Amino acid sequence: MSNLKELVQELHSYANKSQATILQRFFKTKPGQYGAGDVFLGLKVPLTRRLALKYSNLDRAGITSLLANKIHEFRLVGLLILIRQYEIAKDLKTKKAIVDFYLKNTRGINNWDLVDLSVYKILGDFLLLEKRALKILNKLVSSKNLWERRMAMIATFAFIKEGQTTETFRIAKKLLKDEHDLIHKAVGWMLREVGKRVSKSELLEFLDHHRKIMPRTALRYAIEHLSPAERKYYLGQKN
Repeated sequence: MSNLKELVQELHSYANKSQATILQRFFKTKPGQYGAGDVFLGLKVPLTRRLALKYSNLDRAGITSLLANKIHEFRLVGLLILIRQYEIAKDLKTKKAIVDFYLKNTRGINNWDLVDLSVYKILGDFLLLEKRALKILNKLVSSKNLWERRMAMIATFAFIKEGQTTETFRIAKKLLKDEHDLIHKAVGWMLREVGKRVSKSELLEFLDHHRKIMPRTALRYAIEHLSPAERKYYLGQKN
């Protein structure tokens, strides 16, 4: 198995203070902001992906340690390793074990980039394979934890990529009255992807039914790929 100590040392060796400062601001880490307390080394994503590939056989205890670390890039690399392990898993039992582990460690999946890069590739893909487990989304979407609610929405990206929209619309409806802007953005993003990748008519039908109660941010994201006239129409209806 790869050595956790070596990975930690390598992560620290690439620290970049100026880049870390930029990331601290970008990911809203000040007190009271959504990423309050998150700490960055200043590593760029391509580098973390290379390190994740290099240490892709890190054991579960090592990944647990990474996901529990206060440093953002530790958690990022831990998730990238977990994604790799899920992708190469050869049977549903092994994939389920990884999904269970993922769900037990949501406390460390606590910023939007960590959610967005991992949840549809692990949980979303598993739900496509094992639809009896869709109840997991109901638990996540009802969570008091912002990041778990976002997970429920972004997990449906896996379905969208397969041309399926039912779960996306179902979860989106449950989140239309959510108070957090990051949820509004997630809902709008997934609706936009439905219109872009699967069915514009299904997107328009959803908007026609829900535009008046949709948060403005969600609506703006959802209509981003529509024509100028269509965008003007839906924004006018919202007003």
